[in-house]
Amino acid sequence: MSPVNEELRKDLEDVANRMRVSSIEMTAVAKSGHPSSSTSAAELMATLFFHEMRYDVKNPRSEHADRFILSKGHACPILYAAWEEAGLLSHDDVLTLRKINSDIEGHPTPRLNFIDVATGSLGQGLSCAAGMAYTGKYIDKASYRVFCLMGDGESAEGAVWEAASFASHYKLDNLVAIVDVNRLGQSQATQLGHHVEIYRDRFAAFGFEAIVVDGHNVEQIAAALETARNTKDKPTAIIAKTHKGQGIDGVADQDNWHGKPVPIEKIEAIKARYHGSQKGKLAPKKPIEDAPKVDLHIGSIKMSDPPAYTKGDKVATRAAYGTALAKLGKANPRVIGLDGDTKNSTFSEKLLKDKPDQFIECFIAEQNLVGVAVGAQCRGRTIPFSSTFAAFFTRAADQLRMAAVSFANLKCTGSHVGVSIGEDGPSQMALEDLALFRAIPDSTVFYPTDAVSAERATEMAANIQGIVFIRTGRPALPVLYANDEKFEAGKAKVLRENEKDSIVLVGAGVTLYECLKAADELEKSGVHACVIDPFTIKPIDGETIVKHAKRTGGKVVTVEDHFAAGGIGETVSAAVF
Repeated sequence: MSPVNEELRKDLEDVANRMRVSSIEMTAVAKSGHPSSSTSAAELMATLFFHEMRYDVKNPRSEHADRFILSKGHACPILYAAWEEAGLLSHDDVLTLRKINSDIEGHPTPRLNFIDVATGSLGQGLSCAAGMAYTGKYIDKASYRVFCLMGDGESAEGAVWEAASFASHYKLDNLVAIVDVNRLGQSQATQLGHHVEIYRDRFAAFGFEAIVVDGHNVEQIAAALETARNTKDKPTAIIAKTHKGQGIDGVADQDNWHGKPVPIEKIEAIKARYHGSQKGKLAPKKPIEDAPKVDLHIGSIKMSDPPAYTKGDKVATRAAYGTALAKLGKANPRVIGLDGDTKNSTFSEKLLKDKPDQFIECFIAEQNLVGVAVGAQCRGRTIPFSSTFAAFFTRAADQLRMAAVSFANLKCTGSHVGVSIGEDGPSQMALEDLALFRAIPDSTVFYPTDAVSAERATEMAANIQGIVFIRTGRPALPVLYANDEKFEAGKAKVLRENEKDSIVLVGAGVTLYECLKAADELEKSGVHACVIDPFTIKPIDGETIVKHAKRTGGKVVTVEDHFAAGGIGETVSAAVF
């Protein structure tokens, strides 16, 4: 029996067509946008928002509410139209689409209170959705479900299949992926066109319950969503055969309409199809209120125990990071670790051993590693620390870029940095990582030198809202600082200082030890050198460096284990000139 009776069918069809009209109107007023990509998803969105999903219009980011990710972010007019239909946005609001002073942007961002993650860089939504679903099932242990609407063209992205593999491995039966197979991409037909059976078979091969539907038939969509709701131990993929521009005369299923507004008079034919139901008749279902209240205590998080080292002991900063992460996990149950099958090298395995429920193995899939972490931190549910070899974060550069657009609270720790890893060879050497993370807006970049500073950097990272990178090294090197040494982001440490100093040496990690050795050698020939450990590369303590540069006649040497572009030298140069 269909979960949709005749009256409800007509009501949902009217909702879909009202949202079509609104999508056309807002893009026509903006003179840009993606009405054809929006209208193909109208019935999918209507059935999701007004028959299946549970949410609170007055509190869209309620911890109890179902989550929705529009991975095909360019189709945001249909999402804005859905929230207009629900009563959160007015028609005047949506008509500000793409205006310079409006948060109703051409691709959605969390500036809007109903958006969790920014989308539009295609292929990333399912990873974020998987992170949310994992959090809901295994950390929150709550009833909320996660829905991700994807485009067919973006399924060419490898990150989609990294996410699919993750979702099935962890049996995320609270996750529903919906693929809007409208056949047409931006410049031509997609790889698979309308071969929905291939999409079905691919998702099934990845362990999904895969269902093909007519994406313009609300009865079939509702039945598929009901099947998804009752499916256990596996995620569901709904493969919806649709037509780009559906409902728009002369545009539907026609090429060369991507990203183009259509004449506003096209709405009259759509309005003629209304059955007569009124806006507001269908109200969303209320959430099941069983998600725990969470206070992350950002700003007051402390490790369960302070550093406990002896000066001179040789400890790798990667090992100290693992120790600190385990201490944070012990102190705060919402601190979680994620890794890409390098946990025995990054030492994040220390958290896994102590708190297995606070660790997510993401395997060798770094784009998904970052995406899952972004999803896990949404709505303040967790503080995720993602770790892998620093070189491999470059694979997820776009995910990191979009995490910044999402205002994500994300911590990344990259080990095995620079040429100091030696025998592993250049494929493993991170020589671009500082540049990558420095370029991210509002990021913080720690480069601790010894075990004590590495533990303190990790503790501070947990207390910083935003994207943080911690650069850790492979070599075991002597502890320099006392266990009670105080550290601050943006405050350097001066390890050598003499009134006779004639040069400043700046290094971090392995290169700081080389600076100290060089200072010893220079002193033998009567040359005194000031040695500075910056601790953070962003923000850099320009004040301290300039102060000592002035007293040494402006002579500053930076010692680098990174390519010149974006490294310590470039950072210090920007600070002193």
